[in-house]
Amino acid sequence: MVDTSTRLPAEVRRARVAVAVLFFANAFAVANIVPRYPEIRDALGLSNSALGLAIAAIPTGALVAGLLAGVLSGRFGSGRVAVWSMVAAGLVLPLVPVASGWATLAAVLFTLGVVDAWADAASNAHGLRVQRRYGRSVLNSFHGVWSVGAVAGGAVCSALIGFGVPLSWHLPAVGLLIAVLVLAARPHLLPGPESSERDEESAAPVRSAPRTGWPVLRMVVLGCLLLAACAVEDIPSSWGAALLLDSYGAPAVLAGAVFVAFQAAMTVGRLLGDRITDRYGHVTVGRVGGVLITVPLALALPFDSVPVLIAAFACAGLGTATLFPSAVHAAGNIPGLRSEHGIAIVTWCSRLGFLTVPPLIGVLSDLLDLRVAVGTAIVFGLLVLLLSGALAGALAGRERR
Repeated sequence: MVDTSTRLPAEVRRARVAVAVLFFANAFAVANIVPRYPEIRDALGLSNSALGLAIAAIPTGALVAGLLAGVLSGRFGSGRVAVWSMVAAGLVLPLVPVASGWATLAAVLFTLGVVDAWADAASNAHGLRVQRRYGRSVLNSFHGVWSVGAVAGGAVCSALIGFGVPLSWHLPAVGLLIAVLVLAARPHLLPGPESSERDEESAAPVRSAPRTGWPVLRMVVLGCLLLAACAVEDIPSSWGAALLLDSYGAPAVLAGAVFVAFQAAMTVGRLLGDRITDRYGHVTVGRVGGVLITVPLALALPFDSVPVLIAAFACAGLGTATLFPSAVHAAGNIPGLRSEHGIAIVTWCSRLGFLTVPPLIGVLSDLLDLRVAVGTAIVFGLLVLLLSGALAGALAGRERR
């Protein structure tokens, strides 16, 4: 265990910055294509449904090949897998403008989903190694940097669209920038095998570790918890604008208000999450997160107040902020399971949530009502509240219940 009373070695602090670069680059790359979707649709003469199916190739690729991230990280090291997966993403992005039709676009996006899933899982695995060196929570800050990268990528892309920069110039430049960033970060990542820091923790004297149950069962519970958290995260992104405009009659200028409020609150929660988690523990913070998701939305959805709805989704953003980092933290510390495999599994479950929830809400809104369909976020919040106990025992002797 790291002695936090002494100053951390410079190489550990540099490794934290390097992992933050990986998280930023991952989000920045993907966010630079999202605002271009309508342009891509029109250039290829696709319908909205055809574009939607092509975009679904991203989470499909992640689901098909995402679990290989654990195998690759165990064989080559999480830092190396994260870097070269991001370099591959930088090479795939410029292929989007040269797609000649739906099939080639879907193939490119499928490949992007594969390498993005590998980069995501490997970056989280390496972030957990850095966290072990620190001896305290730092994973939330990495996810906060990811959120900043997503906002920055979307803003840069929107600005380039406004200046009339063509897609054929834009995405190759982004791909080159991503490759330069991650290759510059590579020398500062932690050396050695994935189990290095975990072995050190196992050898350190600690209080009795809480019993965590069977590894497989605990992994299933963590996967369900993260699926529920990512379902809540996806709803304001996929359906927030439609909810405001169609169900609440909000003016067009407020179409993105639910999404912006959710993302802004989640970013703040992640940047503050390490300190809060260290003080109160993963379980307590997770359960409070479930309450912040469930109660405000249950109070807001039955009424026709746009400000109250926006505030409720901001609370949900705070509630979900620490769930992904905490699930990664717990999955990487399950006795009897290698860290890289546990993290690959839970990140795979998150992709499952992002793939299945948008069509589920769409079907329910057609059968019932969009407001009722969005109310499934309350159910997911209750699941978070009930399943957060699986976040316990990640660091023996340090975790609060």
